[in-house]
Amino acid sequence: MSRKKAETTVEERKIIFKLHQEGESYVEIAKLIGRSKYTIQYIIKRVKTNNILLHKKRVGRPKILIAREGKTLIRQVQKNPRISAPKLVTMCNNMFNKTVSAETCRRILRSENFHGRAARKKPFINKINRAKRLAFAKEYVNKSNSFWQKVIFSDESRFNIFGCDGTGKVWRKPNKELELKNLRPTVKHGGGSVMVWGCMAASGVGNLVFIDGLMDKYKYKSILEQNLQESAVKLGMQGNYYFQHDNDPKHTAQIVREWILYHIPDFLSTPPQSPDVNRIENLWAEIEKRLRKHEISNKQILKEKILEVWNRIEQSTTEKLIKSMQNRLIEIIKHNGGPTKY
Repeated sequence: MSRKKAETTVEERKIIFKLHQEGESYVEIAKLIGRSKYTIQYIIKRVKTNNILLHKKRVGRPKILIAREGKTLIRQVQKNPRISAPKLVTMCNNMFNKTVSAETCRRILRSENFHGRAARKKPFINKINRAKRLAFAKEYVNKSNSFWQKVIFSDESRFNIFGCDGTGKVWRKPNKELELKNLRPTVKHGGGSVMVWGCMAASGVGNLVFIDGLMDKYKYKSILEQNLQESAVKLGMQGNYYFQHDNDPKHTAQIVREWILYHIPDFLSTPPQSPDVNRIENLWAEIEKRLRKHEISNKQILKEKILEVWNRIEQSTTEKLIKSMQNRLIEIIKHNGGPTKY
């Protein structure tokens, strides 16, 4: 693509307007001056309207990319949000024959409210499970809060001695990255971890069970036998509740399904790949947050602190989690069964 021509001079503009007054057409003037017909038309219109031949006053340096080229850059980002600024630089060089900086590309994107952000981690949901999530949301979206107050949500979770598996951030000054308080310590094998099973409802939390060794369908069935009914009594829901767990293979094993059939009043079957509708997932995150306030150096201390935090979970916390169920289902419908903000 050829570069944009230099701006017309005042002398050129005088000649253009003089030729126009002498009866020359836009096309003829354009051929004589060596400019486009649209440039000639614009200059004559501006002189007639404002009686101005001088250049417009400018503030700052002229833009490297014209508006049309900037829109092309925006379209490339809309097609591929993962494209990097250096790659946009290469694109501008190839498409517009212009050399721009990566910061120029970023500035154009920011002007259109595009900002570089870390991509959110969400479970991949295939087409079949999207349909299942959408069907579930449509079936239960109009259920009142009183219905969800009768549901016992359950799940397993793992807690590490040195905090969560995600990357933590610290505020520090330059060259202070190796100070002990600014480090995220790691040891071989993750420093040890603890697996737990727990359940909750709007009325509070039920039992919490520490899981030693591998978790299989037999151990899971044993946990339900020993803790679910007791938790229901603790939550004030004996004989009148829905039990919910996810679609982990050990949860859907035949012996577990048979036990649930004969021992649970009602069962709430939630779709696969749907942590956003299992309210205990957010409770685990709250527990993780509270655990970070403690110094934990071994498994025994970790177990003690988990149990301490679990027993201090307020009813207001679990009530708030349950109240968001309808909004979550609305979001699933809005996204046609796909990932939501929750």
